[in-house]
Amino acid sequence: MAGTSAMAGIDVLAGTESGRPTGMQAAEAEWFDRWRRGPGPGPTAIPVMGEAAPDATLPDHTGRMGRLSEHWAAGPALIMFWRHFGCGCGADRAARLRDAELAAYRAAGASVVIVGQAEPERARAYRDEHRLDTPILCDPDFTVYRAYGLGDWPVARVLYDAPEPYWSRTDDLGRELQASRRASGRPMVDNPWMSTGEFVIDRSGRLALDYRYQYCEDFPDPRVLTTAVRLARVDN
Repeated sequence: MAGTSAMAGIDVLAGTESGRPTGMQAAEAEWFDRWRRGPGPGPTAIPVMGEAAPDATLPDHTGRMGRLSEHWAAGPALIMFWRHFGCGCGADRAARLRDAELAAYRAAGASVVIVGQAEPERARAYRDEHRLDTPILCDPDFTVYRAYGLGDWPVARVLYDAPEPYWSRTDDLGRELQASRRASGRPMVDNPWMSTGEFVIDRSGRLALDYRYQYCEDFPDPRVLTTAVRLARVDN
């Protein structure tokens, strides 16, 4: 029998109850501050496949509070942790999900939910902009990200495709990047270093598949996820 994750029973209340400033201006200020300071800690505790998946109480894009486990109560769930909402890779992931993959995940039997860094108002706007037919849960303090073994990436995993001057992360370059992205309608917000991953949780609440990205565009082959979902249904 698999062991039980030490994180599994923690009732995490994240997002709007944290007292953290909200809104686009605060999110841009956070991005710039984290850009200047560089990456924070990487993952510490990493859940083991076969053990109980971390659960949490989070607001969704409507502001409704609910438990993460609601999404795997009736069958397997695909929990997708997102990059910050100004990330071009996140926009690409949204297009892949919306235009091709979501139907396949649901046909395999998965309930699909996104966990993002924003508070409900910005999560709702992002969901509408990208026409995403999935709930977006809000974890602006990264409590659940870290519970799933997701921490800050090192610089090389984020800026590998940027011109070399950006590796120095000077204030001037940060402001230039923010200004250009703001003008394009995709402002840089939240934590630019936070890593991402996608996880299949079976009906019993155990981690059936963990896919942690190695860099921003390290999208999983959807067949890996659909197969994991189907196996989770068979095993439960």
